[in-house]
Amino acid sequence: DFYSWNRVMIRYCDGASFAGEGYDAGSRVYFRGQRIFNAAIQHLLSIGMSSADQVLLAGGSAGGLSAILHCDQFGAFFAGRSTTVKCLADAGLFLDAVDVAGGHTLRSYFGGVVATHRVAQTLPRSCTGHLDATSCFFPQNIIGSIKTPIFLLNAAYDTWQIHESLAPDVADHGGAWRACKSNRLACNASQMKVLQAFREQMVGIVEGAFSRSKGNGFFINSCFTHGQSKVPATWNANGSPTIHNKSIAKSVSDWYFGRAEVRAIDCPYPCDHTCHNDI
Repeated sequence: DFYSWNRVMIRYCDGASFAGEGYDAGSRVYFRGQRIFNAAIQHLLSIGMSSADQVLLAGGSAGGLSAILHCDQFGAFFAGRSTTVKCLADAGLFLDAVDVAGGHTLRSYFGGVVATHRVAQTLPRSCTGHLDATSCFFPQNIIGSIKTPIFLLNAAYDTWQIHESLAPDVADHGGAWRACKSNRLACNASQMKVLQAFREQMVGIVEGAFSRSKGNGFFINSCFTHGQSKVPATWNANGSPTIHNKSIAKSVSDWYFGRAEVRAIDCPYPCDHTCHNDI
């Protein structure tokens, strides 16, 4: 369905999912991710995107987070037009999870990003009105209030989050998780219990307020990977991942063009044999 579309890649360059709006006087470093995003979109509008009938803001990983953070902002650029505007976030559903040592490694990291880049002022006020800025950098606290239709594509056992948030080296005292992080088949029963709890947290978030908006869609498969929309092998090729015999490409297309509601939640690992696992 998207083969004939004009596609533009905005290279990730700012370190805060294009949400920064800060300045460090001591080092004279400017953090201007938000301005870069605005300038890029305004440029695209000036060279023809303003006359588009259909647009899709999509991103993967940090770009997926950016698509979530900027979805309504992107939609506002087309206010008053008849353009169909939707967003797709692939591997952008970063969870505020407790790590294996009982800490919050990713929250600490995100907190540093938010503070350094002065992100608070660019985050949705619907969130910052009742939560701290770091909490509002986590998608789980903003996806329920996004007005523009958005599709969440995520592996329930997101390997980046397993490595960097759930069982990072700083929390993995003694290296008990080292083998499991490299090979899912090496995970023992207690480790698999932690991974299943992580999946349950993700599913609970998606099935919450986010799912109550009829315009939204999701495809959460029980795979060990991070990002599935960039290459044909996982997007639309023969043998690509499926849920209920429907590929990712077909799921996104059906959702975008309004052919069907797509709210696909996979059964827990190890039931899915269509995965392209990284570990």
